[in-house]
Amino acid sequence: MARKNQTPRSICPISCALEIIGDKWTLLILRDIIYKRKQGFREFLASSESIASNILSDRLKRLEACNIVLRRRDPDNKRRIVYSLTEKGLDLIPVTLELLRWGAKHETENRNHDELIHRFEADPGRVIAEMRSSLHQEGLSDTA
Repeated sequence: MARKNQTPRSICPISCALEIIGDKWTLLILRDIIYKRKQGFREFLASSESIASNILSDRLKRLEACNIVLRRRDPDNKRRIVYSLTEKGLDLIPVTLELLRWGAKHETENRNHDELIHRFEADPGRVIAEMRSSLHQEGLSDTA
């Protein structure tokens, strides 16, 4: 995964994007912020996929270095570090929605997201705007 100021292996936009978000752990961290409203390190560790703490730490540092997440102290508990999406991170909402839609259609029988998928298929712009707004209202993004 590319770090900020590192030369990409290719000028292809897909290759550049994959250098940042192209491993399963990074996408699952983004999933946890966007859909499960997780913010803290321990919350991410508690995900059912059982990410190792060293991998989680590395991926969060990379996401921060790429300006996708912002790391800050929790205003309610100064000892706790929380992560939120930047504008660049919020721009990944449509990508995660498409992955959710594709996975539900082709790879899983899990129906937990059917309503969200149907709403997204009917009006993608509205669903994306609602998700951005709710993440901001819940303190999971640092944009207006």
